[in-house]
Amino acid sequence: MGIDKKKAKAREWRIRERTLFLIAFIGGSLGSLLGMKVFHHKTKHKNFQILIPLFLILQITLGIIYIVKM
Repeated sequence: MGIDKKKAKAREWRIRERTLFLIAFIGGSLGSLLGMKVFHHKTKHKNFQILIPLFLILQITLGIIYIVKM
């Protein structure tokens, strides 16, 4: 999020939203959520407001299920 925000301000090449979602989905949801808050980036986009926290909840839930089944 920080890199994309910096590039946005400089009007440079940007990271695709699809890539940002993929990073969050495969395990980077906490970092993505924190990046959104710290850098004030993508905070007005409904897709990011909904999906990033949803990915985090899903990852926490799967982690708890994994730990309990051990």
